[in-house]
Amino acid sequence: MPKLFIVPTPIGNLEDITLRALNVLKSCDFICAEDTRVTNNLLQHFNIQKPLMSYHNFNEHDITERIINRITNGETCALVSDCGTPGLSDPGFLLIRSAIQHGIGIDALPGPVAFIPALLQSGFPIHPSLFYGFLPHKKGRRSQLMQLSALPYTLIFYESPFRLVRLLHEIRELFGKRRVSVSRELTKKFEETIRGSVDEVIHHFETNEPRGEIIVVVEGLSNKSKKEHDESPD
Repeated sequence: MPKLFIVPTPIGNLEDITLRALNVLKSCDFICAEDTRVTNNLLQHFNIQKPLMSYHNFNEHDITERIINRITNGETCALVSDCGTPGLSDPGFLLIRSAIQHGIGIDALPGPVAFIPALLQSGFPIHPSLFYGFLPHKKGRRSQLMQLSALPYTLIFYESPFRLVRLLHEIRELFGKRRVSVSRELTKKFEETIRGSVDEVIHHFETNEPRGEIIVVVEGLSNKSKKEHDESPD
């Protein structure tokens, strides 16, 4: 049966790939990759040779129909992103939705996703928690943060290292004196998690330039943090 496989790939350490993911990559007819160069390096590491098709944010609207046609004509496709699980802040949603609309079987494999280890390492409550992903760069950013600040959930954001300090200052202004945890380069050589009050974490990253993939975890609104925010002179 023609099928679309959603295949998570390691977020850094190649040993985190699953045996099932390797078997799917070996047996599929072709692979849709966010960056074919990145995926080619992964395939070469595991001695896998498969045709690659580029599938990313800038071409997904144009190429989705072509992929669907190949699958409905009998081919099996594996969708991968540069790292982690496709569709989570990476291309994939349009293709998955279109496959469902065309009655194509979908098999989403479990596997690496960056925000789970960041959430666990934060020490904040896991239930309830809310994964937001990337905030808007400009329009709607502040209003989204204001809405999120009122939630009693642990909040998880992805952020660029170039905007990390800005986000921390926004959290300080709109959330008050919350605790935060910032993880970067998870599973890689220079993995680091910095925990503390938002002021302490701001100070750390203002004196130590942030680099790599960033996940920011913020404690949810509690009676204590609400009182501190209401009493803040800022």
